[in-house]
Amino acid sequence: MLEQFKKHLNKFITVSDGEFEAIARYFEMQTLKKKENLLTEGQVCKASYFVLEGILRKFFINEKGVQQTTEFAIENWWMTETFSYINQTPTEFYIQSVQASQVLIIRQKAYDDLLEKHPAMERYFRMVYQKAYAAAQMRVKMLYEHSREELYRQFLKNQPAFLQRVPQYLIASYLGFTPEYLSEIRKKNFS
Repeated sequence: MLEQFKKHLNKFITVSDGEFEAIARYFEMQTLKKKENLLTEGQVCKASYFVLEGILRKFFINEKGVQQTTEFAIENWWMTETFSYINQTPTEFYIQSVQASQVLIIRQKAYDDLLEKHPAMERYFRMVYQKAYAAAQMRVKMLYEHSREELYRQFLKNQPAFLQRVPQYLIASYLGFTPEYLSEIRKKNFS
């Protein structure tokens, strides 16, 4: 499993086997059950999670008591609750496994030490955060630019792997639909 993480790192930076061994010591590996929470509302986020296997999602519960999914992370993607993590304040979000998953965890102190002792990792995280920020900007643009039906078509086109692995009600939540509305769109597009 760590070999997978090393391959991912090498897409952004070059690390020797020895340096990778030193870097790997900053991480913990954790196996999660389906629907297991890594973070719940009211907690302070103290870690970032790298998905080795499975899927994570970030969501909040809106004023109507409905879960609103804001983000997914599949293999080789990172997830954290950035505002809580940076400011060390209680979060309004949950991070939960969608299916049985295996993640690497780096806690805040370990992260700070890692960046100090391995400057290449600072470059790596900068590049990862830039890609994540660009993706978030594109998502916001799509929300403003497309009809609900077009949003679903774009999701189908851009994220086909999710459709096989994520329950429809979570896809609906991510797109801002009710499950019933998503069902109507699917009937219309696949009938």
